[in-house]
Amino acid sequence: MAYTFPGQVARTQGFTLGLARNFAIAPDGSRVLFLRTAGGEDPVAGLWVYDVATGEERLLADAAALGATTAGEMSERERARRERARDRSAGIGAFNTDADVRTIAFTLDMRLFVADVSSGEVTEVGAREPVAEARIDPTGHWIAYVHDDGLRVISRDGKDDRPLAEPDGPEVTWGLPEHEASESMDRFEGYWWAPDGRSLIAARVDNSPVQVWHISDPAHPEKPPTALRYPAAGTPNADVSLHVLGLDGSRVEVDWDRKAFEYVTRVTWDATDLLVTVQNRPQTVMRILAVDPATGRTTVLREDTAADWTTIVSGLPAHTASGALLWTVEDGDTRRLIVDGVPVTPPGLQLDRLLSVDGDTVLFSAFQDPASRELWTWSPTSLEQVTTVPGLHDGRRRGGVTVVDARTLEGESVTVGGRPLRSLAAVPEVVPVPRLHRLGERELRTAVLLPTGYEGGPLPVLMDPYGGRAAQRAVAARSRYWASQWFADQGFAVVIADGRGTPGRGPAWDRARGDDHPGPRLQDQVDALHAAASHYDLDLTRVGIRGWSAGGYLAALAVLRRPDVFHAGIAGAPVTDMLLYSSHWQERTLGLPAENPQMYAQSSLIDDAPGLRRPLLLIHGLVDDNVLPVHTMRLSAALLAAGRPHTVLPLPGASHMGAVDGLWEFELAFLRQSLGLA
Repeated sequence: MAYTFPGQVARTQGFTLGLARNFAIAPDGSRVLFLRTAGGEDPVAGLWVYDVATGEERLLADAAALGATTAGEMSERERARRERARDRSAGIGAFNTDADVRTIAFTLDMRLFVADVSSGEVTEVGAREPVAEARIDPTGHWIAYVHDDGLRVISRDGKDDRPLAEPDGPEVTWGLPEHEASESMDRFEGYWWAPDGRSLIAARVDNSPVQVWHISDPAHPEKPPTALRYPAAGTPNADVSLHVLGLDGSRVEVDWDRKAFEYVTRVTWDATDLLVTVQNRPQTVMRILAVDPATGRTTVLREDTAADWTTIVSGLPAHTASGALLWTVEDGDTRRLIVDGVPVTPPGLQLDRLLSVDGDTVLFSAFQDPASRELWTWSPTSLEQVTTVPGLHDGRRRGGVTVVDARTLEGESVTVGGRPLRSLAAVPEVVPVPRLHRLGERELRTAVLLPTGYEGGPLPVLMDPYGGRAAQRAVAARSRYWASQWFADQGFAVVIADGRGTPGRGPAWDRARGDDHPGPRLQDQVDALHAAASHYDLDLTRVGIRGWSAGGYLAALAVLRRPDVFHAGIAGAPVTDMLLYSSHWQERTLGLPAENPQMYAQSSLIDDAPGLRRPLLLIHGLVDDNVLPVHTMRLSAALLAAGRPHTVLPLPGASHMGAVDGLWEFELAFLRQSLGLA
């Protein structure tokens, strides 16, 4: 195959290979641990350590030397974890340290390893394979891990491997998050160590109430279908309980009203307290519970309510070193950080997530403008902005040292205390040049990309939105525009608009769709298109729209309901029937199906099939366990029954991440033919 930019994007996993990620900082700020692959096209991640005083980097655990392959042997649990985290790399996917960041536990190819920072020694621990979810206790003596759905513990020297909790039913797991936790709540953990390392609190998940769906890959008929416990909207969820498990064999169940509050959104166990945050099924009430580890009794520390839904903010609740409770409140149209109930961030600064607590200093990310996520610190004496260059920023702080992971319009970088870590990432052959705007009466954040070297003349338009609640697309970060710039360079004006319901603009914007789920979402794309046409020479007789996941839904919605505006659509992994998508995510905005059937009906696309008048390409990975392939199959069947021509592109072996060589070129050919550009 010829060397192409889409091929480079695929080989470099969007130019993320070779970049440092997943940071842990020593308590005294002397060293930083992180993961990084050995090059821009090497998918195998190793574990590195950075000496803050000298600026020296050292490869602590070389995954390739330890026997890792490019593909990587993974258990189904590890594969599922990486899918939830949208991680396509191989090698070491995660690591966990003791409190001093001297001893590290990690898994590689389903085996358990321990690394010692001081000696540089890496040792395989003889745990039962396959090993998943390994975490070392804060004192550095014991490692807990999941094997065959049970939670086990083993000493760091490989002795005394024993079960802490074993499945007591065919659909019971210990120490693992249920599907909704990792896919919808950003809770990827299923157990948490006590600060003294003598016990841990673990989730027992009984999946037996959850309906069973099957997905299979027709490219491998020799393999049986995968049975998936998938809680669609309005159907029973997994039964989740929490238990304090002592290394001495003791077991105490945490007591709360699990029938009324079936979602466990966060667990926090620090030197101050053991906290469990729970949410009711309609998501209108969230409680922080203080837990007595000795008895399992709980006390309601705080309760928040909302008429529509309460919002989960990553990293919260937490405590400062002095014991102050960190939480969040929606104050007017601002999501603010509060400390012991007192707001400490100003109106207009939208709290995104809590990143680190360093003594009594808190590092968090927040939006002043939805196109730029900045880092801030709060302490009892000051509130300070850490990053000032527009972009998407993440970070960690400990021992007075701050790691800043920056994605800006100039590129991607990681700094430690202001000094850069080496980047081994590939140099992109195409450099995106997004032009950021606020368009229309709603000041829709919009990015426009034009062909490189464009000198004027009308351009056909490609709308390239996401439009969902999980992320923005019109942001000050070039890494969000690899595909968009490539399509622009094929002769399009690419327009990306973030409409109502996308994050970063505050609680009112989050809820601005009201009871009309699809209407405002689609109208914002129409308005952004027409507003962009007042700034650029756009050919509004040739308008295509493409998107994936929420963007795929939006693309299909556009050609089905507004064929007067959109002339061709490419819908990748679209949710087409709202009743077939996950409970926690869907019910947040649409409510329970039994109580709001009209919301589900007006948002679904199946009944729109007879009205298709424009070319529509449906794309779906056949092993997608987030938006299951049934969505595309059901819409295709309805279109066929209505006699409406359309195109379906199945992707054998592809998950919801949908990264397949040649896909952009196929989409381009479809657009050119459909818009009369061939």
